[in-house]
Amino acid sequence: MQRLLATLLAATTVGSLAACSLDSNTPSANTIDVVIGYQSKTINTVTAGTLLKAKGFLEKRLDDVGRSTGKKYDVTWQDYDTGAPITAQMVAEKIDIGSMGDYPLLINGSKTQANPRAKTELVSITGYSPTGALNMVVVPPASTASSIVDLKNQKVSASVGSAGHGTLVRALANAHIDPATGVEVLNQQPQVGASALESGQAQALSQFVAWPGLLVFQHKGKLLYDGAEGNYPTFHGVVARRDYASQHPEVLDAFLQAQLDATDFLNAHPLEAARIVADASGLPQEVVYLYNGPGGTSFDTTLKPSLVTALKGDVPYLKSIGDFADLDVDGFVSDVALRTAFTTRHQDYDTALASTTNPSLLKGQDSVCNVPVGDPKLAGELWLDGQTTTQPAANPGCLLRAIRDANAKGQKIRAAYVPDAELGTRWFADKSAWVRSGSDYLPFDTIAGAQRYAGAHPGATVVDYQQALAGAA
Repeated sequence: MQRLLATLLAATTVGSLAACSLDSNTPSANTIDVVIGYQSKTINTVTAGTLLKAKGFLEKRLDDVGRSTGKKYDVTWQDYDTGAPITAQMVAEKIDIGSMGDYPLLINGSKTQANPRAKTELVSITGYSPTGALNMVVVPPASTASSIVDLKNQKVSASVGSAGHGTLVRALANAHIDPATGVEVLNQQPQVGASALESGQAQALSQFVAWPGLLVFQHKGKLLYDGAEGNYPTFHGVVARRDYASQHPEVLDAFLQAQLDATDFLNAHPLEAARIVADASGLPQEVVYLYNGPGGTSFDTTLKPSLVTALKGDVPYLKSIGDFADLDVDGFVSDVALRTAFTTRHQDYDTALASTTNPSLLKGQDSVCNVPVGDPKLAGELWLDGQTTTQPAANPGCLLRAIRDANAKGQKIRAAYVPDAELGTRWFADKSAWVRSGSDYLPFDTIAGAQRYAGAHPGATVVDYQQALAGAA
């Protein structure tokens, strides 16, 4: 009996020790997992993704929260090429907060709503364009196509369900081409589509930023269609799982505070932000700065009524690509947490909400024309190799003169940016089509835009970049 009791006591002791050992290796109830889905190469989500991650803003905010809650927050970043896999992971309850474009956001809201634990809400905007200039269609450099109409019966690469695909559908519809039958859409990831364009498998590629700018910068494509031609707002935003946010409201607040930190940093230091994003994403800094620089994407977190209205107008797109559940957009959008984040920072949300001005605009003195830089519809920018700042230009003529002067001095030009004279889209000066109108030279990001202007203005002539450089007075 004594031996039996001793054996039972020993077993109980070992079991207790084993239990203690097991508990020490089990994640503590005080550790909260935070899983973020982002797209490192989707430039208009960097304030909720690449830049946010690189600067460590979220981790810093959560560390501050942890000091008051006594909890540890373990952040995991998951990088994807498009919004679709982020949505799939949110449906599976494996991603808590994600960022993506407007059309993918619609799909996200539709697919997650059936499961209360997966159901998401749109909580903030990352970047937007009031005209839709964020997404574009490019063709091979030697293509004879000059407008979206020329794509009829051609093969076009696009990621179905993406913001780039949504832009293609809207552009075709505006050109009175049936998106379902007028072109053959090759459903491909952006990098696969880029290869298809280069190999001739596809006659065009419709994608979100930064793919169009990247291909044009690399001399692998030329711009055929600027989404701004449709004059319809496009944007990227942040979605959070409601169930997760209700359990951990401090995490969502920390994320939005961190996003505001990243947004402020980008708007205050656009060139430095572009370098950080380029280093983290592998994209050329010149391409990142095309979109993240002054006058490019509007990085503004507020859920503007115009963007919500545009999202409602995009709902028919869901029906055009598959059997998706109806989505109540008003119920999907919630600015409650973002308003709280603004209040914490002693900032007026409604004032920011009402503003339609791009927070990042070119300023300074034009050193060539010796005038202040003011009108954002005219202001350009020259970036010389070896310089840590850029040189502002008051208008296209002044920019051309600055480029010509730099060439004469043997200075290497990294990039020159100029707004399209018709649409206002920031674009590469050397990749633009130019029009001579009297003594002025006007830039257009597509040949179609230049031809529209020349056709409407007697005496105006389409010229190439070198002619514009030589003629600028």
